[in-house]
Amino acid sequence: MAIWTDFTNDVIKYVSEQNDTCVFVLLGNFAKSKAQFISNKNNIVSGVHPSPLSASRGFFGSNIFKTIEDKLGSEICWSN
Repeated sequence: MAIWTDFTNDVIKYVSEQNDTCVFVLLGNFAKSKAQFISNKNNIVSGVHPSPLSASRGFFGSNIFKTIEDKLGSEICWSN
């Protein structure tokens, strides 16, 4: 396993343990595999990766940004 993999896994675990209001956005299968390091599964929003190849297979129309706002309990200005 690469050093960056261990590092990012540890960062995800640390943030998850220290901040119970953090919402993790996992887009794509590789990102979804990181859910195992998140202690509160209710803080996860997941979906398909928004790459040009897969965006039309589920990202467009998924309302993922609305889902994130719902998890956070407030609206976000996404235009900045």
